[in-house]
Amino acid sequence: MSRRAEDLLTRMAGIPSVSGNEDALARFLVEEMREWGFETHLDEAGNAIGRRGDRDAPMVLLTGHMDTVPGGPAPRRDGDLLYGRGTVDAKGPLATMICAAASADVEGVQYVVAGVVEEETYGRGATHLAECFRPAAGFVGEPNGWAGVGIGYKGRIMLRYSVSRPSVHTASPEEKASEAAVAFWQDVVAYCTSVTTSEKAFDRPIATLNELSGDITSAQLVISVRTPPGFDLPAFEEYLTGVTRDGVLKIDDRTPGVRVDHRGAAVRALCAGIRARGARPTLKLKTGTADLNIVEPRWQVPMAVYGPGDSALDHTDDEHISLTEYRTAIEVLRDALNHLAGELRR
Repeated sequence: MSRRAEDLLTRMAGIPSVSGNEDALARFLVEEMREWGFETHLDEAGNAIGRRGDRDAPMVLLTGHMDTVPGGPAPRRDGDLLYGRGTVDAKGPLATMICAAASADVEGVQYVVAGVVEEETYGRGATHLAECFRPAAGFVGEPNGWAGVGIGYKGRIMLRYSVSRPSVHTASPEEKASEAAVAFWQDVVAYCTSVTTSEKAFDRPIATLNELSGDITSAQLVISVRTPPGFDLPAFEEYLTGVTRDGVLKIDDRTPGVRVDHRGAAVRALCAGIRARGARPTLKLKTGTADLNIVEPRWQVPMAVYGPGDSALDHTDDEHISLTEYRTAIEVLRDALNHLAGELRR
């Protein structure tokens, strides 16, 4: 299994799959998962779907994204390390799910593994998945380290702001477009500060100025706001309408933050698998956003986020994964699936 698992991830890492161009990897996975004992197909969104077990049995759904951001190191192996874009985020976690579900006990349960598209943009693959399946429990593949379990991810609001002003001399006291844009950004930051009730990064809204361009006649901003679970989006939008300064505001994304029950069956199953290998599980609250934010509110079932790799390497030129950690994660997740299946069969 270990050599075959390493070969799977190596081949996945060698197939480019930037968001919006996942088709080659999806078709590879449809063929490959069939060889691992799954019934497979491509769904309408372009997701690669594999299923093992009785279709009438309780379903455990494991979803990981196929897409990556551009760039990254060329795929190569250096001893125990496998380099390449997506080895950590998130082909490593997805390959872990395929291997674990292929080797887990399938009696009285069914496993569905989904390689989904466009997680790095607006979650089109996960949105389609949420509409088509109703699992009894689920896992989302993201890097948290083999002994880590993700239980929360912040939400995301994407703001696009543009403003124009008449051309004037730079010495004029009239407000310039560039000044109006800066003032709007400062208002967004001020609002986030005003509703902050905790110094913990997960529990407070954090605004980032992603893009800034313009001059005294026209200016544009792209702002992302990472929000904690329970953030009052309608109140934020109402506030924004009052500070646009005759600019045009477009909200591209309204993904809510989510935090799962750490006592739920999926988290407990992973923790048992980690402890069985002599480690103490670490429950993690992440400041990024994942497909968990899309599927968990829709399904409302026990869920957790799991996968090998160091998330600090996401999107970097040094992205790589330890194959030893990858193999250990497969064993942990396989045991977690067996543990969870036992609960679902009761």
